[in-house]
Amino acid sequence: MTTMRTEQPSQRLTELTDAIRDRVRRGRNQAHTAELVQEALRPFLGVPGLLTEQQRRGDPERYLQHVLHVEPDASFSVVALVWLPGQQTPIHDHVAWCVTGVYQGAESEQHYRLCDSEEGAYLVPGRLVTNHEGETCGFAPPGDIHLVRNCGTGTAISLHVYGADIGELGTSVRRIYELPVHE
Repeated sequence: MTTMRTEQPSQRLTELTDAIRDRVRRGRNQAHTAELVQEALRPFLGVPGLLTEQQRRGDPERYLQHVLHVEPDASFSVVALVWLPGQQTPIHDHVAWCVTGVYQGAESEQHYRLCDSEEGAYLVPGRLVTNHEGETCGFAPPGDIHLVRNCGTGTAISLHVYGADIGELGTSVRRIYELPVHE
């Protein structure tokens, strides 16, 4: 993943961050906050003028992260991930709650369960979810091990809201799993 810093926010992006801020302040715990932020994000998906042309640009080598906003108190960050066809994350989990909304295209999300045996730890695939433009999902750790990929034939763009300071951390990924996957 490559990270790009963003320029001045659009009026629409300012409206989105205001709505998210309101929901984050009302959240009682990580899971509840993720639910509230999903509600705030949904109306902004696919809306013209939210992202600049540069923020919609991908990278032929790997998916590209554009940091759109980091809340001054570090309570949340908003990023746009741009995925060219076939690009994907490694299997990973997160440091905090996360809400994702598909702004353009489609993304699939493969969930995994971590298991142990006498031979060591391994992953078992769980549900596979495909989200299309306008659809959101959210979660709070633990139990958030997954892989995300652009499953379409064109560019996919998703907006991610993390309960962490991505400007400081650089990523929301807590751990990458390089374990065997058993069906």
